[in-house]
Amino acid sequence: MKTENEMNNNGQKTPAAGNGTRKPNFRHKNYKYKAQPKKDGQKSSQEGRPAKGNYKPQFRSQGKPALKRPRKNNNGSRLKIIPLGGLEQIGMNITAFEYEDSIVVVDCGLAFPEDDMPGIDLVIPDITYLKENISKVKGFVITHGHEDHIGALPYVLKEVNAPIYSTKLTLALISNKLKEHNLTKSTRLKEVKHGQVINLGDFAIEFIKTNHSIQDASALAIYSPVGIVVHTGDFKVDYTPVFGDAIDLQRFAEIGRKGVLALMCDSTNAERPGFTMSERTVGHVFDNLFNEYKTARIIIATFASNVDRVQQIINTAYRFGRKVAVEGRSMVNVITTAAELGYLRVPDQTLIEIDQVKNYPDEQLVLITTGSQGESMAALSRMAANIHKKITIKPNDAIIFSSHPIPGNEKAVSKVINELSMKGAKVIFQDAHVSGHACQEEIKLIYSLVKPKYAIPVHGEYRHLTAQKLVAQELGYSNDNIFILKSGNVLEIDENSAAVTGSVHTGAILVDGLGVGDVGNIVLRDRQHLSEDGIMIVVMTLERHSNVVLAGPDIVSRGFVYVRESEDLMDHAREVVEMALDGCLDKGITDWSKIKAAVKDALSDYVWKRTKRSPMILPIIMEA
Repeated sequence: MKTENEMNNNGQKTPAAGNGTRKPNFRHKNYKYKAQPKKDGQKSSQEGRPAKGNYKPQFRSQGKPALKRPRKNNNGSRLKIIPLGGLEQIGMNITAFEYEDSIVVVDCGLAFPEDDMPGIDLVIPDITYLKENISKVKGFVITHGHEDHIGALPYVLKEVNAPIYSTKLTLALISNKLKEHNLTKSTRLKEVKHGQVINLGDFAIEFIKTNHSIQDASALAIYSPVGIVVHTGDFKVDYTPVFGDAIDLQRFAEIGRKGVLALMCDSTNAERPGFTMSERTVGHVFDNLFNEYKTARIIIATFASNVDRVQQIINTAYRFGRKVAVEGRSMVNVITTAAELGYLRVPDQTLIEIDQVKNYPDEQLVLITTGSQGESMAALSRMAANIHKKITIKPNDAIIFSSHPIPGNEKAVSKVINELSMKGAKVIFQDAHVSGHACQEEIKLIYSLVKPKYAIPVHGEYRHLTAQKLVAQELGYSNDNIFILKSGNVLEIDENSAAVTGSVHTGAILVDGLGVGDVGNIVLRDRQHLSEDGIMIVVMTLERHSNVVLAGPDIVSRGFVYVRESEDLMDHAREVVEMALDGCLDKGITDWSKIKAAVKDALSDYVWKRTKRSPMILPIIMEA
């Protein structure tokens, strides 16, 4: 059955390829598919048509026969791979692929603030390079619906408005974000099925089915005039997924036989040997835990986007005769969207509203909540701190952390666990989670199937990228063919060579409330200073012409010392300021900036000698 969900370059609808086909749903003027020559004994499924899987992208110049493989020496251009974020960190994944006048952007994610970013809500990538080349940007291609891959889209689209291509659930989650930012009408969302190919400028991009901790995850085969680049996205090899099909290893192998120029592979679990366990194994753990805590109210914290995990919790709760309540705005949004699209199956009369929890005994309840990473305003953290309006933790509660702390969140998670334990709850955090990322043996499997010429580890901190480099070396790849990039590096690549030839401007844009980019390093430094040592404000009034002191100096302190218990310190500080002020006036100094500097230096020296602290000192001179 054909669908009409894609637009060609002229804005006309064209039939999209069905699931599992290799036909592009629209054709670039210099792009076409050509059947590979049949081997002896190979028969096509239909006379005059090549068998499934034998399509291969071909690029040709006007009036010339199609080449067997795209070759760079047609025009001398090379493919540029430019990571604008996501390397040497977890999160903020965004990579630009550029060939001549075409740029395709893969993913557009955010990162969460570090401990040294007080008051910051989100961190998004600096897309200066895309803004400078906006006419080349053909679209955003999104691998899956996690925040570190879609979270920056509402901010980036305001600067670079290009179509977004992705699978059904991913687009629905993106659409929810765009509604919050009133961008729905101005953004073009294009749904793509696994196995389908889209044409964007000089590129053709095929979506390949993979498994991850969210459904509808995809790898990408990026066909360019110089060769094929395979981008795995976030993936694992799960032969028994909870929902849908297993990863399409057959397609990886088919593409590998065509010849792959480069593989950009997920590195998150590259330090871990072996295989990642199937998501289904968590269901067995839930069965055991529900059986063990039959009389307790069960509260399970997990990632909002892990629909498969939520499905298994609901299935287990239904088998044990429990009602399920969902708490946390992001959790409610994802579950509602997934259920509407058919990715989540909820038995009748199983879900209840959070307000109805008080109407059921503990042994008939399961709560699914956000907060598995210790986020201060997430539902579970508010329950632990006794500030949740509707749920109070009881001594009999069994609380299951169905997640592992993301690097950097360990302290926050530990704090929540301690607070819950102090209230008498039983906290379980072992064996109730499996990763959504591939371990070493799965990474080796993908390399063995794809057989790339060049290896480009992506998605992870430097140690993760290095771990994948070691895996590639075990498989026989030389150092010269493995590239560990930094954000901003420009890797130019073709059939004959690859090299980092330069860099572009990248960085982090800080989002604080409604402000995007208005908080920089100086503001952050001031916030850190205030949080560590507090502030002292010195206020004085001088006559306009004579600079005679009419009032003050008065000192106001916040976050430095408790003034009522430090009157002696404040009195001496005032005397120091008066002496510095008199010294300036005696020398005939009338420049207020010099007076402020003298007051600040004198007070800073005194406070340091008395307290060994360095509060921010802010002199204010008023004129009368």
